[in-house]
Amino acid sequence: MTLLPPRPVLAIVLRYFYLLRGTPARWMPIFAWVAIDMVLWGYITKYLNTLVHSGGSFVPTLLGAVLFFDFFTRVIFGVTGVFLEDVWSRSFLNLFASPLTVSQYLIGLVVSGLVTSVMGLAVMIALATALFGLPFFSYGLMIAPFLLILFVFGVALGIAASAIVLRLGPSAEWFIWPVPAVVSPVAGVFYPISNLPVWLQWIGELLPPSYVFEGLRTIVAGGAVPWTALALSGGLALVYLVLACWLFQRVFRHAVRTGILARYSAETVG
Repeated sequence: MTLLPPRPVLAIVLRYFYLLRGTPARWMPIFAWVAIDMVLWGYITKYLNTLVHSGGSFVPTLLGAVLFFDFFTRVIFGVTGVFLEDVWSRSFLNLFASPLTVSQYLIGLVVSGLVTSVMGLAVMIALATALFGLPFFSYGLMIAPFLLILFVFGVALGIAASAIVLRLGPSAEWFIWPVPAVVSPVAGVFYPISNLPVWLQWIGELLPPSYVFEGLRTIVAGGAVPWTALALSGGLALVYLVLACWLFQRVFRHAVRTGILARYSAETVG
């Protein structure tokens, strides 16, 4: 009596490993999630330990961070989701057979991402206020710049991720899903970036969300709004947005010139 699974089962497993071998992008989530979870939750635990010993209240701090980070995540996926729908439905080529320009297409992605992320934000605020008493409305318009910066940077990441998929093919969508999780450990979403090693702090200082979440912790603790840090963060977000749009335009021109758009299939077209 053999202990091996039936041949059809082995065929399914073999098919999956051939898929992994042929599409290196699929390996990223396998290892990325493990590394991200260990780093993220390790530093969250370290930060919570300092809060407990200092007598600080971590409920509004962490709940507010979760709310804002979820908004940031929804902006990214709001932009890339519309793009991927066009890829999955094989309608991307058809869209650009019309007079549609790349700029108009990107604006459409941004507006779609704005609508879906704002709807999600409204639901999250209502639940956090009703169920957990988060004093969200007590901060008033003070939080508007924080949300705006997260939105702009989220749009930039969404457009850049869409450009990567356009260049490498639909299978490269595996690079998109871990993007928010990759950003979160070094952007100080749930803990100050001062908890990180120095080299990770340098990376964090290049990311606009690090200034946003540091500022949020400051005002939750009763401090003043760090307008200088927010201005720097907003400037960085705008720079990344311009670079992302430039990257998408460049990749699109390459796709048209090389015929990638006409050869779009379910797997990589690189």
